Amino acid sequence: MLIRRPTDILPSEITPRAIYLSRRQWMAGAAGLTLAAAALPKGLEAAPLSAAKSPFSTDEKKTSREDVTSYNNYYEFGTGKEDPAAKAGSLKNSPWTVKVDGMVGKPAEFAIEDLIRSSALEERIYRMRCVEGWSMVIPWVGFPLADLIKRVEPLGSAKYVAFETAYRPEEMPGVQSMFPVLDWPYVEGLRLDEAMNPLAILAVGLYGETLPNQNGAPIRLVVPWKYGFKGIKSITRISFVDKQPETSWNKQAPSEYGFFANVNPSVDHPRWSQATERRIGEGGLFVKRRPTLMFNGYAEQVASLYAGMDLRKLY
Repeated sequence: MLIRRPTDILPSEITPRAIYLSRRQWMAGAAGLTLAAAALPKGLEAAPLSAAKSPFSTDEKKTSREDVTSYNNYYEFGTGKEDPAAKAGSLKNSPWTVKVDGMVGKPAEFAIEDLIRSSALEERIYRMRCVEGWSMVIPWVGFPLADLIKRVEPLGSAKYVAFETAYRPEEMPGVQSMFPVLDWPYVEGLRLDEAMNPLAILAVGLYGETLPNQNGAPIRLVVPWKYGFKGIKSITRISFVDKQPETSWNKQAPSEYGFFANVNPSVDHPRWSQATERRIGEGGLFVKRRPTLMFNGYAEQVASLYAGMDLRKLY
């Protein structure tokens, strides 16, 4: 089977023109206001969050809140970029608990309110790079994943951290298909040393408020040096294990989506180049692209995690 490997992905392969125009019309019209209201979280209402500024933040221009909350992937609510904003209002995100188990000394089940209240929240303005070739700059609110890990005291045998998304067919229309995109529930994983890196956070908000449903409410993973699909949303379980856990996209297409999924401009996706990216919110008729940075620009903080590894094979 021949696989096309262009030097650069065409904009139309990322965002069909009809979807782009319909999204702009939706945002501008009264119908858009109705949809936006429907997408507000049920149970845990949008609320301001107090967070300290983080030195890990980039000073790049932030992507608008409108783009961050209306253009994203969350296949549990559909495959279109606009589907999560239009359909995720069905997700009941309160009450919500996160179960932490496996190879830990102190397994626990945390209510989301307790996690937020007991954590020193920070605003982390991170670049986010999607494997599809587009990017954003997002002001997340969250706390280091390492803080939670220390609370449960991993055993010496724990080598990896596995994550699981909520599985609620009655609230997630995208999982009800007769021909599912993925094997649900969505699962992801990190090596323990990756999870302990200071850049890895559990986000509970963005733009100073609690997360909207379409962005992974009420709690999601953010690992900015990896492609966006590693940032698992609406987490219900975190498990510590001794073997590399299965991950959803790696199971679905292992030749296209590796376990590590580190942003690497020199390793192309089989269907498009990873050398450049399109920053959402920039450009117009002629979309401006920019060079993609190794580890999405976070090499200084994370490159040592992969010393001695062949990142062309362990992608």
